Amino acid sequence: MAETFPLHRTHPDELLVGLVSISDRAAAGVYEDKGIPALEQWLRGALTRPPQIVSRLIPDGREGIATTLRELVDQARCDLVLTTGGTGPARRDLTPEATLDVATREMPGFGEQMRQVSLKFVPTAILSRQVAVIRELPDHAALIINLPGQPKAIQETLEGLRGADGVLQVPGIFAAVPYCLDLIGGPYIDTHDEIVRAFRPKSARRVSGPA
Repeated sequence: MAETFPLHRTHPDELLVGLVSISDRAAAGVYEDKGIPALEQWLRGALTRPPQIVSRLIPDGREGIATTLRELVDQARCDLVLTTGGTGPARRDLTPEATLDVATREMPGFGEQMRQVSLKFVPTAILSRQVAVIRELPDHAALIINLPGQPKAIQETLEGLRGADGVLQVPGIFAAVPYCLDLIGGPYIDTHDEIVRAFRPKSARRVSGPA
């Protein structure tokens, strides 16, 4: 890859994001990967400050996934890593196991909420095994989240579900990501409320961000 690690922020509040799409067939060129483009488009639309993004398209395989996650956190110094694919019950679906292999702490609420969102659409959402974890180094920490494989499901999971009147009915998981990053020493990020409203306690909110 062309990236030079570690990545360097152009602003103290610039988010460094790693995106990993996990699929044997997409990695082999059998079909075009849609997960990474969908994630990139969503992040650039949702965040008030454009993130710096590095992406990887890799085949299924526990050690390969774990190595990629370590690279993005330890070497690239990403604050947030989002994976897509490989979270079902099939024998080659090993993304959750690989994610747990690199974790120092689990964040089970993210997986629980993702399944709650998906269950509004399909009963097979209970087969999803997505996890979220924190990987901590002595001087750095990152949040790693497994997401669904389909672009529509990715958007629903991140944003949540709204009724016909536009009122949020089921919160998406990204509402909690900015404050989680605050707590683990990441940059202060904010979102466009019309896409997803970042939630922070009043004591953690900035009155006005730096220019």
